[in-house]
Amino acid sequence: MKFLDWAKIYVKSGHGGPGCVSFHREKFVERGGPDGGNGGRGGDVYIEAVNNLNTLIDYRFQQHYKAPSGQHGMGRQRTGKSGEHCILRVPVGTQVLAEDQETILADMTVEGEKILLFKGGDGGVGNAHYKSSTNQAPRKSTPGFPGVETTLFLKLKLIADAGIVGLPNAGKSTFLSAVSGAKPKIADYPFTTLNPGLGVARLGDHEMVFADIPGLIEGASEGQGLGDRFLGHVERTAALVHMIDGTATDPIKDYDTIRHELEEYGHGIARKQEIIAINKCDALDDKVKAKLEKAFTKHSKSKIFMISAVSGDGVEPMLASVFEMVEAHRAKKDDQIEQSDGFDPMKK
Repeated sequence: MKFLDWAKIYVKSGHGGPGCVSFHREKFVERGGPDGGNGGRGGDVYIEAVNNLNTLIDYRFQQHYKAPSGQHGMGRQRTGKSGEHCILRVPVGTQVLAEDQETILADMTVEGEKILLFKGGDGGVGNAHYKSSTNQAPRKSTPGFPGVETTLFLKLKLIADAGIVGLPNAGKSTFLSAVSGAKPKIADYPFTTLNPGLGVARLGDHEMVFADIPGLIEGASEGQGLGDRFLGHVERTAALVHMIDGTATDPIKDYDTIRHELEEYGHGIARKQEIIAINKCDALDDKVKAKLEKAFTKHSKSKIFMISAVSGDGVEPMLASVFEMVEAHRAKKDDQIEQSDGFDPMKK
């Protein structure tokens, strides 16, 4: 299945049905009076987060979604049938953006969450609505109210606890396959990973989700390489694992390159907690490893781990440190939820 994390769609809620002008006709019933019914209500447009989807590919083949309009009213004071609701089912983590592509209308972060986007139009009223002692034969009805028609943008941001960033061929996919059951494509050439991938890592009784995004290069914020469009998938993460190729010519420069692209992208990614993982250390001798670790310790305040995704050296201590960051983030998030939901008897 092709991965798609961005879609443009057109939605329209249903129009309300028009009211009816009708007069009761029945044998032996003289001057039966007005009995025109009201129109039905137009269908609403909802969006729902479901767990069995992981891409927006369905919205590539169908872009127009329209809720049915309500039926017109009928005689004998019969109300028209309301239009059925239109439900847009999206993966968990999808944001709904307005036509300006900036205003967030909904952020679907919980499985089963269902949000009303646009209401359908109310139905018009029939002439039975206007009858009174002074107006016994009204011939007036109203049309239904129109629905809402607009353009929406869907943006998928994967739900993960930690993100893996780095230059192409730094060993990000190898690391993900080593710590989880994920099976990303791995090869000895750059840009092997073309789409973000997820993997669940476990350490004892704990588990967390890693997001592996395609490699960044210098100028990614300006569209070089695959660009920085996939960085949106690590915006929700608690921490970043910055993967560095320890066998590279200048690992410090590689680190600064990625840091610059993260800062250019913005959205708070550069301020996230970070762990520096110097990978491929199985190909380095102890002297070179010590020199690298000393250089990075002087250059950055982040925690540094010398690892080998292939042999597994240093991976477990690094995972433990990432778990610690993730658990602290989860606890902080739970405290914020409790405080926002808490009842203060002093407040009116």
